[in-house]
Amino acid sequence: MISSRSLGRSGIQVVPLAFGGNVFGWTVDEAQSFRLLDAWVDAGFNLIDTADMYSNWVPGNQGGDSETIIGNWLKASGKRDQVVIATKVGKPMGPGKQGLKPGYIRQAVEASLKRLRTDRIDLYQSHDDDADTPLEDTLGAFADLIREGKVRAIGASNHTGARLKEALDVSQRQGLPRYETLQPLYNLYDREAFESDLLPVCQAHGVGVLTFYALAAGFLSGKYRRPEDAAKSARGKGTVAKYLNPRGLAILAALDEVALRHGSTPAQVAIAWQLGMPGITAPIASATSLDQLNDLVAAVSLQLDAADMQRLDQASR
Repeated sequence: MISSRSLGRSGIQVVPLAFGGNVFGWTVDEAQSFRLLDAWVDAGFNLIDTADMYSNWVPGNQGGDSETIIGNWLKASGKRDQVVIATKVGKPMGPGKQGLKPGYIRQAVEASLKRLRTDRIDLYQSHDDDADTPLEDTLGAFADLIREGKVRAIGASNHTGARLKEALDVSQRQGLPRYETLQPLYNLYDREAFESDLLPVCQAHGVGVLTFYALAAGFLSGKYRRPEDAAKSARGKGTVAKYLNPRGLAILAALDEVALRHGSTPAQVAIAWQLGMPGITAPIASATSLDQLNDLVAAVSLQLDAADMQRLDQASR
């Protein structure tokens, strides 16, 4: 196991891989979610990432499904003090329930705490930028929650580099809590936006980076290699449409090559590549089976050398 990393300057230490909770209540039922979460902690990991709106895209779900399952697991397992819980606010949760206005943040955090069956959220993230609400209002609301002990640190997701920098400047100027983490889309295929726009801001200000779609919605695991592979999962169709092209196949070929050299898997190599890249704190990846989870766990101890990194960089540039 490699050593833990801090979430920005918050002092909160995490093992550098996060379990993505978007699958809970979607492609994984509660019983299987409990098995996966127990196995995650038993393997020495502690970071679990979710959001209030997961998984309101599923027919019959209202949102809050993932948080509810995690909360039930925390209650049943007694493992609250062994994990770092990250959740988010701001995406649509029904009429009038969206954005980062102070009144809504207050309402949303209470709902998340209730579903998670806990008295505190370790990392509370703005799920989307809200250009209609002054940054000082949003950050002031977060300041109140931190003062009350309901939130330990805050983070941002889906922000541009300019808006993240602006938020950091407001925090410094007004003595408000700052975004300690950023959650961007980043993987071997999706590199350009993060590396050119966001990474420089994060590195200059010591902001931790938790990357979502670290496996490009499963594509980098190598399970989607032909159009007919789209039928393999709930999100297969979109994954194949976006990634199954000459560049995607070239990346898979490089992953296969490096995996063969190490006796590992493409998924492990894709995550190990991120862990070797500057500025990355912890990739976020999901698993729906214990086999997939074990695959993820092994990635953290896989050491890629300079030749491996160069081969992957060359294929994915």
